[in-house]
Amino acid sequence: MSKQPPAVSVINMYAAREEIYPREVDGFYARLRWACVWLTQLVFYGVPWLTWNDRQAVLFDLTARKFYIFGIVLWPQDFIYLAVLLIICAFSLFLFTAVAGRVWCGYACPQTVYTEMFLWIERKIEGARSARMRLDKQPWSMQKLARKTAKHFAWGTLALWTGFTFVGYFTPVRELAREAASFGLGPWEWFWVLFYAFATYGNAGWMREQVCKYMCPYARFQSSMFDDDTLIITYDRERGEPRGARSRNSKADAGPLGSCIDCSMCVQVCPTGIDIRDGLQYDCIGCAACIDACNMVMDKTNQPRGLIRYATGNGMKHRLSNRDIRRRTLRPRVLIYSALLLLVVGAFFGTLLTRTPLKVDVIRDRGALSREVEDGMIENVYRLQVMNTDEFPHSYRISVIGIDSIRLATPDVVDLPATGSRAVPVRVRVNHGKGEKGSNKIAFEVTAIDAPDVKVKEKAVFLVPR
Repeated sequence: MSKQPPAVSVINMYAAREEIYPREVDGFYARLRWACVWLTQLVFYGVPWLTWNDRQAVLFDLTARKFYIFGIVLWPQDFIYLAVLLIICAFSLFLFTAVAGRVWCGYACPQTVYTEMFLWIERKIEGARSARMRLDKQPWSMQKLARKTAKHFAWGTLALWTGFTFVGYFTPVRELAREAASFGLGPWEWFWVLFYAFATYGNAGWMREQVCKYMCPYARFQSSMFDDDTLIITYDRERGEPRGARSRNSKADAGPLGSCIDCSMCVQVCPTGIDIRDGLQYDCIGCAACIDACNMVMDKTNQPRGLIRYATGNGMKHRLSNRDIRRRTLRPRVLIYSALLLLVVGAFFGTLLTRTPLKVDVIRDRGALSREVEDGMIENVYRLQVMNTDEFPHSYRISVIGIDSIRLATPDVVDLPATGSRAVPVRVRVNHGKGEKGSNKIAFEVTAIDAPDVKVKEKAVFLVPR
């Protein structure tokens, strides 16, 4: 008797993406989300066109290695400010997540903002959710081709303008506009405009929720920053179950049914296509579209709002009031994050606004460490890299202290233009017999002649032959 061959089963490790057609919704959180879209994009698209002291107000000039931020000019030596800024962003993320979950993702993340803008264009050209679904199922026709072409042309125009604006933060935007109008952009400028435009077009137009679900690391580690007192979007299962349809005039407490009429509106408006009634999921970006949709349904069925709402795990479990939920939100973790954030932000802006607009680096001449010149004097040679970080020209006086009879053997005044830098060769001499043999500590002082309070002191070493 022959044995039957073992059954073979094929397991597909990849599931094709199902197209999501988010329904448009109106409500408090939808208006708040669009307010964030307007605010962030007015800043992004508008700031490069602002001027400050006859220059672009915000410009990251990588070629000249100068970062202009309104009245502040930062140099590579100011890299510490970037590090502190990243720390501020990290603490802000920890704080906002501990208080209100993925509130950043739902309202201000660039992926969310541009997806909202691209969806608005799609609705204006292809119609509402049902119309878009019907259009995609229809065979290709001239009407469908025209609508699809118009949509992608509008998407591409917005994406190109976004890429152009992005490059405008690194190349003077007015100069960039003139070059773009004459198709005279350099190869790197073309590359970055097209690269950023392609990223915007692909992420917001095609990938959408896949960026949030699979590409963004925040979705994966957000749960480690949640606890039972973190505000999250929650479905009130105790009130809503069991689900079932009812007439508009029926009472919410009539019969065995809960408040949920199982209309699936909360699923239809979700940009990631999840059902919030299944509980908290990492796919949820916290946009609160489901809250607006559910509140609208509750109004139509004459039931109180809040079946889906912002709440906490403890609030739902112990049926806490909104006041108690807010009180428990101010827990030790939040207070510590807030204190650290305020401390770092205060230190950041305090040092940034009170920084001295002058930088000096001292470099010894390694070709001649020490030498004897006329009259038996000992001479050391240095190079001072003097940087005027102010937006006005200044003259500076150089002096040296630390040893009796020490003085400069070169001119002691140097002129620098606005935001200019200059390497100044300096010869320093002391009389024979002064100073200890070997290494002697000295200091260079550079002072602005027209602003004596602008002064920098840099330590150095003077070598006396043994």
